[in-house]
Amino acid sequence: MINTVIFDMDGLLLDTEPLWGKSMLQVAEKHKIPITAQRFKETTGLRIYEVTDHWAIHYPWEGRSSKEVAEEILDEIIASSKSHATVMRGVEQTLQLLRQHKFKIGLASSSPARMIHELVDHFGITHYFDVITSADVVDLGKPHPAVFLHCAAELGSRPNQCVVLEDSVNGMIAGKAARMKVIAIPEEIHFDDPRFSIADARLRSMEDFDLAMLKHL
Repeated sequence: MINTVIFDMDGLLLDTEPLWGKSMLQVAEKHKIPITAQRFKETTGLRIYEVTDHWAIHYPWEGRSSKEVAEEILDEIIASSKSHATVMRGVEQTLQLLRQHKFKIGLASSSPARMIHELVDHFGITHYFDVITSADVVDLGKPHPAVFLHCAAELGSRPNQCVVLEDSVNGMIAGKAARMKVIAIPEEIHFDDPRFSIADARLRSMEDFDLAMLKHL
């Protein structure tokens, strides 16, 4: 029986996903790192510190270290998100519904902990979550299932009691690898991507979520 719901953050709770690319390009240009948007495909799914480590190996630059560049990107994405991002449609009504019906609620993101906490605080949704976890605390990020398994353990839940809500293919794979049910809510342009067929359910918006869905997973 499902008693636990675990949410991703970027692109699912908050529309921060497009801001990542802008922030990365802005900081890369500042430090003359020869990165293009096309080259982001090389690091899809990696955590930001892994991304800048990859850049340092394949597109070396002089000056600041890869960790310092990653911290700069985080500063930029946090500031940009506070100015330009919003809470996605249906998020608060879904969180309120789950809280009213006594579900355990977790957040498990590949974003660094300081970004997660700053943004969920800024957008006023921290109080909905029993546990907030970052892939910072595990050895491998998504599509590895570690961050979801860690979140479930912190919530005192078994994987077969959990459903994951995700917007990305890597996140969906991580949830399935954790032996959890997965509801995918992809960006509209990716809704018909056949890779999402392995999800247990697919929604166009979190506005379409209801509790009856959980009973059928």
